[in-house]
Amino acid sequence: MPRFERDDGPVASPRERLVDDVDLALVLLFDASASVTFESFGLIADGTAAALRDPDVSAGLLGGPRGASLMALMLFSAEPGQELMVEWTRIATPAALEAFAELVQNVARAVPAGTTAIGAALIACETLLHLAPAKATRQVVDIAGDGRNNAGPESGPVRDRLVDAGVVINGLCILHEEPDLVESYRREVIGGLGSFALQCADYTGFAVAMRQKLRQEIA
Repeated sequence: MPRFERDDGPVASPRERLVDDVDLALVLLFDASASVTFESFGLIADGTAAALRDPDVSAGLLGGPRGASLMALMLFSAEPGQELMVEWTRIATPAALEAFAELVQNVARAVPAGTTAIGAALIACETLLHLAPAKATRQVVDIAGDGRNNAGPESGPVRDRLVDAGVVINGLCILHEEPDLVESYRREVIGGLGSFALQCADYTGFAVAMRQKLRQEIA
């Protein structure tokens, strides 16, 4: 089970009660295992924050029939090794989206460097989606990482269970250590209607790839 508090205090919490239905519930799931250096983790955080500030991404998050989305941010490494860093946050205004992007950009790497337990991370996402404070038309897990599952439960069966529940899982694969990672993600991680896996050669291309990914999955 994921830990939903950090050792140095509670995670950031939304300031309003979330009851109205939303168009999208999106979990950002970042790999923080041993293969991800602190510099690379910073590029993940900065690149994702920049992508969230993209006008097309903002329009997608705010421009649906209900005019709002839910977003949360989780880190993962070994098992146990999942940390919910930003709880479900209602994104219904540009100001709320900017506040969330700021939290993402400044997120602490709060999990110990370790193995890559994608299956355990997806189980944590399953719990998180179950606890979402509003009903969403679509539920999406956006996982970004540079390695295949190598610890804990196999990711494929967990993926299949999430897909059966209507969840879409998309991947962004950084290929600097495992050139065939996209194939592994397609077999064992991504799934659901319209699911996809994008790739970038290394962390320097992460921001561009994440912007493309968010545009595609939020549209």
